[in-house]
Amino acid sequence: MAELAAEPPSPTEPSEGTVASGPLAGLLRVSGLTFVSRIFGLVRDAAMAAAFGNGPILDAFTVAFRLPNVTRRLFGEAAFSTAFLPVFVRELHEGGRDAGWKLATAILVVTAASVTAITIVAEVALLAFWSVTDSAETALLLGLTATLFPYQIFLCIAAQAAAVLHAYGRFTLPAMLPILGNVIWLIVLAVVMATVSSDVGRVYAVSAGVVLAGATQFLFTLPALRWLGFRFLWDWPAARPRVREISLAILPVLAGLSVMEMNSLADGFFAWLLTAPADAVTVDTLRYPLEPGTAAALYLGQRLYQFPLGVFGVALGTVLFPQLARHAAAGRTDELRDDLTLGLKLSIAIGLPASVGLILTARPLVDALFRYGQFDAGDAAQTAAAIIGYATGVWAFIALLIANRGFYAVGDRMTPLKAGMAATALNIVLSIAFAWPFGGAGLAIGTSVAAAFQVALSLVALRGRKLSPDLGRLAATTVKAAVATTAMAGVCIALRQITWGEGTMGRIFALAVPVAGGIAAYLAFARVTGLKELWLLMPKRG
Repeated sequence: MAELAAEPPSPTEPSEGTVASGPLAGLLRVSGLTFVSRIFGLVRDAAMAAAFGNGPILDAFTVAFRLPNVTRRLFGEAAFSTAFLPVFVRELHEGGRDAGWKLATAILVVTAASVTAITIVAEVALLAFWSVTDSAETALLLGLTATLFPYQIFLCIAAQAAAVLHAYGRFTLPAMLPILGNVIWLIVLAVVMATVSSDVGRVYAVSAGVVLAGATQFLFTLPALRWLGFRFLWDWPAARPRVREISLAILPVLAGLSVMEMNSLADGFFAWLLTAPADAVTVDTLRYPLEPGTAAALYLGQRLYQFPLGVFGVALGTVLFPQLARHAAAGRTDELRDDLTLGLKLSIAIGLPASVGLILTARPLVDALFRYGQFDAGDAAQTAAAIIGYATGVWAFIALLIANRGFYAVGDRMTPLKAGMAATALNIVLSIAFAWPFGGAGLAIGTSVAAAFQVALSLVALRGRKLSPDLGRLAATTVKAAVATTAMAGVCIALRQITWGEGTMGRIFALAVPVAGGIAAYLAFARVTGLKELWLLMPKRG
């Protein structure tokens, strides 16, 4: 499908980049832009860590930022795209463009009104709690949350606009919006550090800049919609049935997708709850088993494990889901199982080396990205431990995205929810149990174990629906990937023994050399072992 297609893609025909197209060109495009976005995101996080260090201020910011960010990711992106796109495309084909614009207008208005109302209620509640608290740390958390909450308004509306663009085959601009947001964030941080003297004043100013970045991303979608010919057509009676249909579809999907987000949010909450106040003279380790900075360390750890998850897992799910849905609609169960199997095989082929690679390079990765300014060696060790905990589950996080797409393709929205609820319950139990013996890393380990548990439940449920992937082929891919990953690990460990010095360039080489050597070893042994799935990601020549 061309990037500038004049008409929306047909819901019954394969589009560019699906499994049916072979080279997965759509996956490469989305992955490439997501990769650039994640690089800017890492630079942003490194700059924030250097500016504030691991401590109460960055802890408060990361916890405050989670709330609107989770709302944006759930309401604005994942659940909405899953529910909205099929209905919108059907409306365009059945009723023409005007019918489509009426539906898009209604959804944009309803979204803006709903999220704005939620934000106003939240702001009033936060102000009420802020006015009565006598804890400086709690006041900072509440104040930053209130400052950041409007961010979700702009990002949710921008995500709705992006879904319309996706329906017309426009993927580039939506994928570039996070890059724009990160660039604005970095500019604001640089200006704030040069003009504001106090750390508290700086973090409030940066928070306001984040909201500005969100507003800018929303504004950038307007010319693209206008170029499509979008018109604001308010006709609630005509759009109401479709809006209701989308709303009913969103609820179970939202609940299922929120499980993973709630696990991340729970990690931050437990980190905040089980960390002693910074002004405590003596610390009761039985009551407070975690060190100050744990919440920030977990946030940075999540950012880094989500790098391969976003670059590959989310992109693969985006490309694969329409193909699975078309197979389901046509009753092509065998083809659906084949493509689902391929998606899971790719998850293992990429996720397994990503897990091991992150574990082996956690400390040099943190040193190269974050150990500057107030972010010292102790902060680096704390963050590296969190990365290792999350890294053990990268393969599971990716596989889970693909397995859930299989359920949604056949209209089963409850199974992912039930499996996710069981995994969340396990995560809470493990987080509490692991916090005392393993510290902050225990929270990350609990999340990874819960994700692997959910993958197992999902595979059993797929088998019960006669949608089970080919476990024999999946096992063969796992063995081949494990052999190649073992070789990668050996090379990576050997190259880590080389010392490069403590300067910035030394830290970069200490990370880049093992990573490059490990990737080369993995690709070489993948070729030797016949791990063919990996080469499907490469564009065909000619």
